[in-house]
Amino acid sequence: MRTPYPALLLLISASAAAESSVELAPVVISGSRSEASGFDLPFSVDSVNTREIKDGQPAINASEVLQRVPGLLVQNRQNYAQDLQISSRGFGARSAFGVRGIKLIADGIPASTPDGQGQAATFDLDSAERIEVLRGPMATLYGSNTGGVIQLFSRDGEGAPKLSAGSYWGSGGLNKQLISTEGGNAKAGFVLKTSRVDTNGYRKHSSALREQNFAKLTLHPDDKSRIALIYSDLNQQSKDPQGLTWNAYQTRPRSAPAVAFQYNTRKSIDHQQLGLNYQRWFGDARVQATFYQGKRRVVQYLAIPPGAQLAATHSGGVVDFERRFHGSSVRWLQPVASLPGEFEWIAGIDYDKSTDDRQGYENFVGGQLGVKGRLRRDESDQVESLDPYLQASWQLGDFRLQAGVRHNTLKVKIDDRYLANGDDSGRRRFRKATPVLGLLYAFTPELHGYFSAGKGFETPTLGEMAYAPTGGFNLSLRPSTSIQLESGLKAQLGRTRLNAALFQIKTRDEITVASNNGGRTSYQNATRTLRRGLELSLNSELTDQLSAQLAYTRLSATYQHDFMAGGNLIRKGRHLPGVAGQTLYGELALRPFQGGVLAVEGFWRSKLYVEDSNLQKAAPGYSQFNLRARSEQSFGALSFGQTLRVDNLFGKRAIGSVIVGQAQGRYYEPAPRRTVYAGLDMAFRF
Repeated sequence: MRTPYPALLLLISASAAAESSVELAPVVISGSRSEASGFDLPFSVDSVNTREIKDGQPAINASEVLQRVPGLLVQNRQNYAQDLQISSRGFGARSAFGVRGIKLIADGIPASTPDGQGQAATFDLDSAERIEVLRGPMATLYGSNTGGVIQLFSRDGEGAPKLSAGSYWGSGGLNKQLISTEGGNAKAGFVLKTSRVDTNGYRKHSSALREQNFAKLTLHPDDKSRIALIYSDLNQQSKDPQGLTWNAYQTRPRSAPAVAFQYNTRKSIDHQQLGLNYQRWFGDARVQATFYQGKRRVVQYLAIPPGAQLAATHSGGVVDFERRFHGSSVRWLQPVASLPGEFEWIAGIDYDKSTDDRQGYENFVGGQLGVKGRLRRDESDQVESLDPYLQASWQLGDFRLQAGVRHNTLKVKIDDRYLANGDDSGRRRFRKATPVLGLLYAFTPELHGYFSAGKGFETPTLGEMAYAPTGGFNLSLRPSTSIQLESGLKAQLGRTRLNAALFQIKTRDEITVASNNGGRTSYQNATRTLRRGLELSLNSELTDQLSAQLAYTRLSATYQHDFMAGGNLIRKGRHLPGVAGQTLYGELALRPFQGGVLAVEGFWRSKLYVEDSNLQKAAPGYSQFNLRARSEQSFGALSFGQTLRVDNLFGKRAIGSVIVGQAQGRYYEPAPRRTVYAGLDMAFRF
C-alpha cells in the first residue's frame, strides 16, 4: 500500500475550504480526571461517541469502533475464548489472552485486575455513551498499566420511559437479541438491558454463546449531588479454535487443529459485579467516590498432552478458578481562586483487591481426553494494590500545566494448598512512584502545541508469574519500567480537527517469553526496548451531511540488546512481535437525513512478526473495506430502525491476529472473508 500522506493532505485541503465555524473537541475526563476539552490537554486522548458506537454497528465487540483511534491496534481473534487482542503503542501485544498493559475501566469500575489483566468482553456497548482512550505518559497516573487507559461511560436514563427491542443476524450463524428500557427526569433515571449473542463462528470449533445484563440507576437527591448504582454480568461459553500453522492457513483457513477437537478446547465465564458512584459539590470543590465488588468463575480446557502433565510440577490441562474482587476510589477536586489563572489540584487514593481460589486438573481420565481428571493444583492467589496520587492543573494565559505523581504498591500472595509437588507459597511486593508532567501552549486559539514526560511501571500479571522456567511459581519476575516522552500539535481548521503526536518510550526489564513447553509458558525479564512512533488523526465535517475520519500510526518497537529466549539468541534490533509498523484507518460517512447514515471504512495494517527472533513467517499486511448503513423512521411514539453492515467487502484473505510465541508454530488466526450483518429494531416512547 502506498504512503497515506497524499490522502491526508487532500482531506485537509478539502476540509479547510469548507466555510463553517470552529467545532470544539469533545469533552473528556481521562488524564485530567476533571471535565475538559481534549483540545486543551497536553497529552493524547480521544473520545468515541455514541453515534460512532451504534450507527450501523452490531455493538458486539469493541473492535468495531476502536480501530479509529490512532496508537491502538485492535484485533478480533475470531475466538471468544481468548477475547480481543488490544495493544497501545506496542504495550499489550504479547498477551495470549485478554488485555494486559492497558487499564480497562467501565463507569469508574476497573475491568482490569490489580495485576493488569483485563477482558474487553465485559464492556457493554449497548449501554455506552462514549469510550475515551488515553495514551502516553499521563496513563501512568492510573496505575501499573503503562500502555494506556480505555474508559467506557454508560448513558444515564433520560426522558419519558422507552422500551426497545432489536435483532441482528449475520454470517457464521450470528444471532443477537436485545431488549432494553430506560427513562428519567431531573431527580432519577434508569437503564435496564439484556442481550444474547449466539454464533457458530468463522472457523471450525469457534462457536460461542454470550449473555449480558446491565442495569443503572441514577439519582440526584439535590442540585449538589449525584449517585449512580450500576450492575452488570456476563455469562459466556465458547469453543477455542486455537491458532493455525502457516501451511494450515494456506490450505484450510477456516479449520482448527486436530487437538482442538481431541481435547474439546473451551472456556466458560460467569462474571457479576455491582458498583456505586457518588459525587457531591462543596462550593467549588467536590468529592468523587466509587465502590465496587464482584465475582468471576472461569473454567478452561487446554490442549496439553497427558504425557506433559506427568511432570511433578505440572498443574494440569484444566484451569478452574473463582475470583472475588472489590475496591474503592476516592478523590477530592479543589479549585484555588487565590492563584492567577485557573488552578485545580486533585488528591485521591485507589484500592483494589482480587482473590482467586484456583485449581488445576488433568484434562483426561484414562484414555478419554477433554474431561476433568485428577487434581494437580490447589492454591489461593491474592493481589492487592493501594495507590495514592496527586494531580494539579494550571491554566495561565496561553499556557496549561498538567502534573501528577502516583505511588504504586502491589502485593502478591500465593498460598499453595497442593503440597504433593512441594510448596510454592510465597509473597512479593512491587513499589514505584510514577511522576508525570505535561505543558501545553496555545500559539493561536486554533493551534496548540504540547510536551509531556513521565515514568511508567508495568508489573507482571499472575498469569505471567504462574510458571518459572524450572517449575513452581515465578516470584522472581520483576516489573518493567519505562521513561515516556511525547510532543504534539492540535489544530482546529474550520470544521476539522487535526492531532499529531510524536512519542518515544524506553523500557527496562521488558517481560518476554522464556520458554513455551508442555502447554505452559514461562516469562523472564529480558532486556531494554525502544519504541518510537507517530500518530495522526483527522476528523472533519466536510458538509452538514458528509464527514471524514482518518487515523494513522507509525511505530518502531525494537530490542536494544541481545538476550536468550527458549535457548535461542535474540539479536539486538529485532522487532517486538505482535506490533504493527503501520496502521491506517479511514472513513467517509454520508448522513442524508435524520437517522440515516451510509459509510465506507478502509483499514490497512502492515505485517506482524510472530516471535522474538523475527525468523518465522510474519503475518502479511492486509487491507480491507467495510460498508455500513442505518435508517430510522418515527411515527409518533413508535420508531423503527434498520442496520446493514458488510465487513471485508471484497472478500480478501487475511490473518487478523497472531498468537505471539506459540510453541507449536500455530501463530496465525485468520480473519473472515466477506461477512454480512443485518438488524431490525424498534422502540416505543411512553
